Amino acid sequence: MSEIKKHSLGIIMNGVTGRMGTNQHLIRSIKAIRDAGGLKVSEGEVIWPDPILVGRNEIKLKKLAEENGIGRWSTNLDEVLADPQNQIYFDAQLTQLRVPAVKKAIEAGKHIYCEKPTATTTDEAYSLYELATAKGIKHGVVQDKLWLPGLLKLKNLIDSGFFGQILSVRGEFGYWVFTGEDAIPPQRPSWNYREEDGGGIIIDMLCHWRYVLDNLFGEVKSVSCLGATHMPTRRDEAGKEYKCTADDAAYATFELKGKDGENIIAQFNSSWTVRVRRDDLLTLQVDGTKGSAVAGLRDCVIQPYGGTPRPIWNPDIPQPIDFYDGWLEVPQQQNFDNAFKIQWELFLRHVVLDEPFRWDLREAAKGVQLAEKGIESWQKRAWVDIPELNA
Repeated sequence: MSEIKKHSLGIIMNGVTGRMGTNQHLIRSIKAIRDAGGLKVSEGEVIWPDPILVGRNEIKLKKLAEENGIGRWSTNLDEVLADPQNQIYFDAQLTQLRVPAVKKAIEAGKHIYCEKPTATTTDEAYSLYELATAKGIKHGVVQDKLWLPGLLKLKNLIDSGFFGQILSVRGEFGYWVFTGEDAIPPQRPSWNYREEDGGGIIIDMLCHWRYVLDNLFGEVKSVSCLGATHMPTRRDEAGKEYKCTADDAAYATFELKGKDGENIIAQFNSSWTVRVRRDDLLTLQVDGTKGSAVAGLRDCVIQPYGGTPRPIWNPDIPQPIDFYDGWLEVPQQQNFDNAFKIQWELFLRHVVLDEPFRWDLREAAKGVQLAEKGIESWQKRAWVDIPELNA
């Protein structure tokens, strides 16, 4: 029996002691790949991720490493970057800390994979793309929602021509985040609500909506956005009251250029101050000439043209139509893996096998650009065009 070829990749994982970094990137992605014996790329070949956890809190790092069977951790980023064993730098820190750390990693010749937003300004985000390209390293950004089961089902419908001509997209995202002013603990960290720490729902969520819209429906050409800080104060992790300086809700409309040049209107409400009465924390409704669909994180329902009811406006009688009855659930025709893990595997294959990976730092900069233009629109109370970022 021939020996299996093992590509061992040292991965610097900076900032994974937070909720998202721990659960999605470490446990459900890198650890899951290791638990499966590595990423199998052929019958006799695997990619073996060898992470080293990096951060500021020695106690947290040691505990997290021990709990997940990781043998390496450090509080010295410079030392870790200098080690040739480490070939990939992954960043899940606070947004404000990301740019200088990624620049260091690029200078050290490491391949770059990082969370979004990659920066708080388009100029900074685009400069990371330029530096990485000039250095000749491989680079990518997390765009996890593209691999959610609900959105994959939606993409299959688009690719099959189910909708006919797509007319509009309506996105609803968010939930009520408790303020910490009573016995119920908040579900999100306090920095999310401080602009000075890189917080704000516009910089957070419009980065997501950019890649979702661009990849599924068409290129975003312009934006009209209104932000709001609905809750003026909250309490932090220590129970201390603080002033909210960042937006906690955003109401945005986008003009898209569809795949065939058609005009598509997309409208997204994003809020941490809304109570949920919909199918999921994120829902996307797509309406087309031949049918409609509503996708959540995992499920998707459709209503074809032939099954569309014909309502007539009459507020003087009880509504005779049950509008939920006319929708059909899209069956699960494949097994869906964790969205973060899928993209991690694609990036690892990109680094080792040079397979294509289009979700690079330029795509990351486009997300930051839309958020920045959304904020500009809010300030100007006007539509703002989105210029192209050169490759």
